[in-house]
Amino acid sequence: MIVSAGRDISQTSGLNQGMGSPSHDIGRQFSDERLNALLTLLGDENPAVWGPVRAQWLTAGESALRWLGSRRLHSDPIIRRRAGEILDEVAAGPAEEAFLKFSLQHGEHFNLERAVWLFTCTRYPREQPEAWGALFDEYANDIRGQMPPATTGKSMLVAIRQRLFAGLDLRGNEADYYNPENSYPHRVIIRRLGNPLALSLIYLFIARRLELPVSGIGMPGHFICRYQSLQEQFYIDAFHGGALLTRADCMKRLQTLSIAQDDHLLLPISSRRILQRMIHNLYIIHKERKESAESNRLQRYLVALAR
Repeated sequence: MIVSAGRDISQTSGLNQGMGSPSHDIGRQFSDERLNALLTLLGDENPAVWGPVRAQWLTAGESALRWLGSRRLHSDPIIRRRAGEILDEVAAGPAEEAFLKFSLQHGEHFNLERAVWLFTCTRYPREQPEAWGALFDEYANDIRGQMPPATTGKSMLVAIRQRLFAGLDLRGNEADYYNPENSYPHRVIIRRLGNPLALSLIYLFIARRLELPVSGIGMPGHFICRYQSLQEQFYIDAFHGGALLTRADCMKRLQTLSIAQDDHLLLPISSRRILQRMIHNLYIIHKERKESAESNRLQRYLVALAR
């Protein structure tokens, strides 16, 4: 028997009330008083107390979870955080199903932005891709408005660099390179910090709105973009402020990494390979941190994408 503040959880939270499946709805059985008791126990410092209560919420049913959602801004930061985690975990199930379905139904080439948001929602299920898409639309419109009627590829790339890297102050997170938040584009926009791939994804999303011939280049050790037209070719290093590189610059970087120079390493890669690389980066980070639940989840996605 687990006791907290003189109360038996089995009596307070309904642990013995037949809560064996998600379809059983404690929200319809319990009064607000008893639901409030469950909520309060989420703030207990003892994992042996709040852990079983958390498990109860996860199988509580829709009406109880709606009740919990209406109290997600609780004044106690611990309760607020744990309530948010519970609601995220419940919402992540449908998000994961949608992402895996998309992964299994598409080949090498698909709408990369949609796929990235489907994946993002498996980790941040409360995010609204439509809102972020509207924000990217706004960025693209701002850049379009800065372009003269007759312009070169280089001048367009300079305009993107001015808006994203000078205007928004997006930059590579060299001080905390392996922070998982560096990999998610919306977190990059919020924090202004990212890794090469996430910053390149933002660049790609904007470039495609501007109908520019920009693609992702999976160079070993450093993801970049490429602008390719009949007249011009530039490589774009989003991690370093959108710097424009030549083929020789890229080959020099490969040389510093002791990688044999090979033109194939500077060719565009498919949407599927970009998504795989994004998820694999996160998988390695969480595996190194010994965060097995997260690394196992990401491994499932990599298996689905490998088919």
